Amino acid sequence: MEFLSQSPNALGCASGSWKIWSLSDGHVDLPAESLRYPDNKTGRQTEPPQRDDLLVRLSVNCFLFDRSGIDRVLIDCGAGGSWEPSMGHLGEAMAEAGIDTSSITVVALTHAHGDHINGLLTPDGRRAFNNLSKIVIGEDAVEGFLAEPKLAEFRPLLAPINGGDRLADHLLALAMPGHAPGHMGYLLRTGEDDILFCGDLIHVPAAQFARPELTWAYDDDESMARTTRIRLLQDAADAHTWLAGAHLGRPSLGRVVEEGHGYAFIPAA
Repeated sequence: MEFLSQSPNALGCASGSWKIWSLSDGHVDLPAESLRYPDNKTGRQTEPPQRDDLLVRLSVNCFLFDRSGIDRVLIDCGAGGSWEPSMGHLGEAMAEAGIDTSSITVVALTHAHGDHINGLLTPDGRRAFNNLSKIVIGEDAVEGFLAEPKLAEFRPLLAPINGGDRLADHLLALAMPGHAPGHMGYLLRTGEDDILFCGDLIHVPAAQFARPELTWAYDDDESMARTTRIRLLQDAADAHTWLAGAHLGRPSLGRVVEEGHGYAFIPAA
């Protein structure tokens, strides 16, 4: 992986014939007690990644990869104006990276939570991507998308997929069950690197890499989410796969290595 550019909200990389961008939509502060131990005790005693020990700060990230303008896919699109004003800044990050929003024709969603789908609309209610022609989504996540009335105009663009489906010869959809219905990861193979866009596999990196058994109160099935996380972190460490996560701290792209009884995350430079 070669690093091309970095600004406060955008990191640009190259791998093989591909360019990959990590783009910040902003952040949100949530209760630290949302971290859960396997015995269902809350996780306040886990050191959070900021001074206020009652809150943890979750980065909100989206990713774009492109091959010579032929294949260009945006992974997730942020919160738009649906939540805290600290989110909904994907357009600004794209501008920093020199990316024209009108060049986005395909969005691939990891799941249908608001901080991943509502950025189809800008905070002031306009279409974020004027030339959007397809929205890839896990089949089991479609119901959640349809439950968002503000996004009704995008329903004809939905293209449901399942784990194991190939979006192209270089891009594989991977089912990552537990966090949300239809939660999907996307594995990009550039010929030089494997990069797994892993959605909400990790929410609080300061805690869940070292202790992957910790779950998150917003997981749909905490036990299944735990099993998925432990398996995929081991796979990523074994295969030297790059992880790109929706809630990993900036630059939100890096490698996983085994450390003690858990793992450590080594961010990209």
